Amino acid sequence: MELVETPLEETVSFRGKFLTLRRDTVRLPDGQRTEREFLLHPGAVAVLALTEDRQLVMERQYRYPVGQEFIEIPAGKIDPDEDPAVTGERELFEETGFQAERWTFLGTAHPCIGYSNEVIHYYLAEQLTQTERQLDDGEFLEVLTMPLSEVLTMSLDGRITDSKTIVGLHWLTAYLSGSLKR
Repeated sequence: MELVETPLEETVSFRGKFLTLRRDTVRLPDGQRTEREFLLHPGAVAVLALTEDRQLVMERQYRYPVGQEFIEIPAGKIDPDEDPAVTGERELFEETGFQAERWTFLGTAHPCIGYSNEVIHYYLAEQLTQTERQLDDGEFLEVLTMPLSEVLTMSLDGRITDSKTIVGLHWLTAYLSGSLKR
């Protein structure tokens, strides 16, 4: 069975600083027409920064759309024409002040396939050194280092509910166990 939906008309409903809302008319596999609303996202990178003593660099940050603070891994959006690996290095440094000598690509995930084209690239950062961070204007967050075992427990008992962090922990544990070869 053919499952592809064919775009017939693409309409931009809203264009923000980095998100664009589109409402497209598409032809369904059975020939019917319908509309699809979705967000265009530039993509993001998430970093699992692991210290020599298996502490994970985490952030505590208030997230306005859900009105609460979250514990999460460092992450940020990809700038136009920027390589995701460069984004990871930049975001880790800006948000936490950490720089890494060793970078390993872990995997890619699509967090919101029902309403966005967002893709997140995951990297492991190791052999860390810390300097002064350089937060963007209007960016407020607390940097934490936590034992990896504690972060894993928090992701299972509901204290960490951020999906990019949970997916990142999945990739990290697979890599550390040897089941993910990179």
